[in-house]
Amino acid sequence: MKEVKENSFSFWKNLIFAIVFFTVTPLALGASLYSLLSFNKNQTSSQTLIYGAKIYASLPTDFPSVAGSVQVSDARAEIIRQYLLRYKSPLTSYADYIVKTADEFNIDYRLTTAIAQQESNLCKVIPLKTYNCWGWGIHSEGTLGFSSFWT
Repeated sequence: MKEVKENSFSFWKNLIFAIVFFTVTPLALGASLYSLLSFNKNQTSSQTLIYGAKIYASLPTDFPSVAGSVQVSDARAEIIRQYLLRYKSPLTSYADYIVKTADEFNIDYRLTTAIAQQESNLCKVIPLKTYNCWGWGIHSEGTLGFSSFWT
């Protein structure tokens, strides 16, 4: 019994919506057409009429302009510098040298930084005074050390 009441309510609800839709829609369309036609009748020569709407424009006497210059530079060293700076690496001041050396040996400029990240946490965890950021010669019989980061 309850299902029959819900079905009849649903039927009446849908019927009311359909009646309202088919009544209101033609009225709204008619009002829109009437307003568009009345705009066309009131057109004067000092007004611009586009698609039934009056458009007024106030144009500036001086148009602003944007000027600047574009400079081309290699951003790779800055990318490495920012990465090293983010991790507070002592290699930060060597970013230009990393890129220059990578170009010299025709390798990806990110490779030496990635190896240093893996081997020594960007030179933050190395044997004392070895300057060995890349894990070269670190084994049970001793550690290979250098006099600076780039010698």
